[in-house]
Amino acid sequence: MAKASSETPMMQQHKAIKQKYPDAILLFRVGDFYETFAEDAIKASQILGITLTKRSSSNADAPDLAGFPHHALDTYLHKLVKAGYRVAIVDQLEDPKQAKGLVKRGVTELVTPGIATSDKMLDNNSNNFLASIFFTEKEKTGIAFTDISTGEFFVAEGDLEYVEKLIQSLRPSEVIFQRSYQKYFKSTFGNSIYTYTLDSWIFEEAFTTELLLKHFQTHSLKGFGIEKMHSGIIAAGAILYYLKETEHPNLQHLTQIQRIEKDDYLWMDQFTIRNLEILGNGYQEGNNLLKVLDNTSSPMGARLLKRWLVLPLKDRKKINERLDTVEFFIKETEMRTQIQQYIKDSGDVERLVSKIPLKKINPREIVQLAKGLGNAEKVKQSLGESTQPYLQRLEDAINPCRYILEKIEKEINENPPVAIAKGDVIRDGVDAELDDLRKIATNGKSYLQELQQREGEKTGISSLKIGFNNVFGYYLEVTNLHKDKVPETWIRKQTLTNAERYITPELKEYEEKITGAEDKIAAIEARIYDALLQELQDYIAPIQTNASVLAILDCLICFANNALQFKYKKPEVHEGFALDLKEARHPVIERYLPAGDHYVANDIYLDPQSQQILILTGPNMSGKSALLRQTALITLMAHIGSFVPADSAKVPLTDKIFTRVGASDNLSGGESTFMVEMNETASIINNISPRSLILLDEIGRGTSTYDGISIAWSIVEYLHNAMAKPKTFFATHYHELNNLEEKLDGVKNFHVTNKEIGGKIIFLRKLAPGGSTHSFGIHVAKMAGMPPELLHRANEILHTLEEKNGENEIVSHSDIGEKIKKISTPELQLNIFDSYTDTYEQIRKQLTNIDINRLTPVEALMKLNEIKQLIKS
Repeated sequence: MAKASSETPMMQQHKAIKQKYPDAILLFRVGDFYETFAEDAIKASQILGITLTKRSSSNADAPDLAGFPHHALDTYLHKLVKAGYRVAIVDQLEDPKQAKGLVKRGVTELVTPGIATSDKMLDNNSNNFLASIFFTEKEKTGIAFTDISTGEFFVAEGDLEYVEKLIQSLRPSEVIFQRSYQKYFKSTFGNSIYTYTLDSWIFEEAFTTELLLKHFQTHSLKGFGIEKMHSGIIAAGAILYYLKETEHPNLQHLTQIQRIEKDDYLWMDQFTIRNLEILGNGYQEGNNLLKVLDNTSSPMGARLLKRWLVLPLKDRKKINERLDTVEFFIKETEMRTQIQQYIKDSGDVERLVSKIPLKKINPREIVQLAKGLGNAEKVKQSLGESTQPYLQRLEDAINPCRYILEKIEKEINENPPVAIAKGDVIRDGVDAELDDLRKIATNGKSYLQELQQREGEKTGISSLKIGFNNVFGYYLEVTNLHKDKVPETWIRKQTLTNAERYITPELKEYEEKITGAEDKIAAIEARIYDALLQELQDYIAPIQTNASVLAILDCLICFANNALQFKYKKPEVHEGFALDLKEARHPVIERYLPAGDHYVANDIYLDPQSQQILILTGPNMSGKSALLRQTALITLMAHIGSFVPADSAKVPLTDKIFTRVGASDNLSGGESTFMVEMNETASIINNISPRSLILLDEIGRGTSTYDGISIAWSIVEYLHNAMAKPKTFFATHYHELNNLEEKLDGVKNFHVTNKEIGGKIIFLRKLAPGGSTHSFGIHVAKMAGMPPELLHRANEILHTLEEKNGENEIVSHSDIGEKIKKISTPELQLNIFDSYTDTYEQIRKQLTNIDINRLTPVEALMKLNEIKQLIKS
């Protein structure tokens, strides 16, 4: 207790606030600085690179201290939150000059990775979602997403796989959930997402429903279509609770909540989104579909396009609305170019309007918002000339908000400063008192000179001067030579050796006006500005609608420009089941080919009746995976309403795209390549439908050859015989699968063509009927730079193994065993062990007993270490 009493009142105040926010770094406002203390100071100094010191160098028990100027808050706050910390901003709640004793302080905002409004903390082209999950064993899992920087609010329900897919797709910066599910969350989602847990009582339906009704000021949630989404409502209500608890009470820009209905969108699981490289992998973005397609003109359009890509439409009518509009814009060049420029000039209306309730919108942003409203009206006029039904609906949705637009233009200067405190924000003519004060402030000297000249001429005092001091303000100074000319109305205030000082009623009145004129000007400007912000509150919803329309138009015009620039064609999305692509190309690979290279286009046809499963064989590196991916990407592009890289494309309405492409070990989870492969393949097998598109690449390669062939063979048979008959593209290096074409009617063999000239292989990358019988693995090894002697030896072994077998004959275990025995091993390889016969024999036995194909990487490292110890001993 003695130690507590020795603390200064300010440190006691800090301690009390810290107890309320123990898991946050406190930025404590002291004068012109934000200070951090004790453990917070140590963390801040390390993350921000600022000096760590003490408040009192003579006191060894004084807490550590690290601070920075208050005007640098955005820069340093960004770094702390990016480092994964919650930050509580403690501001002075009263003017220190007027405070009696200790200045009142309190937390004005708690900033976390999912709750950020500062431009420096946000990526313009990406949403910053806060997600809430309600885990329950009785019903579906509920999940909600909100982005308080844009005002978007979504809710969904489903099984755990669906929740995982939404997390993977929308990539929230922070996830909140019940504290009791902490271990469960980590085992399911890993440690890569920033999380915060809440008490279970918060996730009660009655409590969360009441929070939503109170926020939206409605009697029910029927108007949003979510009244039956019990788990979703709980997740959404928990978000509102969390926002209030983190000092974010001003949420008027969350004007509606939208449901994400699983059945409304083409399903792609988390593996497919990753395998197809739609958004990049989240760590190293690289070249991906979003990067190629995103040629939008505004951040609003960029964010919407990203959402379209992970939530493709499944409603043919809505898809065709987009496709027809893209076609319209391709033809209407002038309208397209004009609207695109209006959108570009509008800026990020969505994020600007979201700053209004937070009162964080500055005067320049208000002017930009007005520009956005003006441009929305111009877009409305342009769309009014169109006869295209979808554009007519969009035109009807735009509200120019003329009253508030004219008010902004009338009251705010055209080029105001960034901060209201800097002055000169409000136009002349808006407020008479403000105009008078400005005249006084700017014309003060000329007025005094005019007064001095006028009084001098009236009295005949040629040496009359006007001065100022802090005791009695402005005065008229008259030398003793002329003091007999002083009028009776002047009031003497001070006598000097050679002069007298006087004041007049006019001078006193002017002094009252000019003293504090700057403060009065600032107060009046702030009052008018606040009143404008208050009026803008009523226009949040219509301005958000305008932003939404501009974002949709931005995406559709982007698709039109892409089609013209990249020679994309309009796909025909139909109710049938056949996929028919002519001269199809990979949208990403073709954009990044070396100069002069030309992408080899291919025809692809899949049909449940005649050609349900394509088995694709061919050399490694020949482009098999690219063919699989382009089939899926073209299907996806058609479902978001984009034209596609093909001469023609008939795309069936697809409900699910599944891919299993490339190896992806989950070593941290203790799973081998094969286990991951089997998990992903099982997910596909268990979720197929007649409208599914399945792409499998090299299934079974993670295990031994015979296991792999057996599994791949049985997967093809299962998919072929399934009632759903999903369209399947199966790339494999197991040439034995070519035999399936003769056994199963819906299976057709294809290969990627090549030429072998002078021992060298040339990949032609053209798809042709019939299976391939050669993998050309040794040729690829040669291209990779393997030593010639190694390649020569590989060819010798290959010829031995290929003896007596037909091209497509499956080799039995006993056959291959006999062939391996015949392969002579060069004596040179054993010389290193000649003097360690016993050791060699032990190592040989260990290696002989190892099944390499079933060995996980971790086990391999342990075995290698064991052998190393043998050699040492």
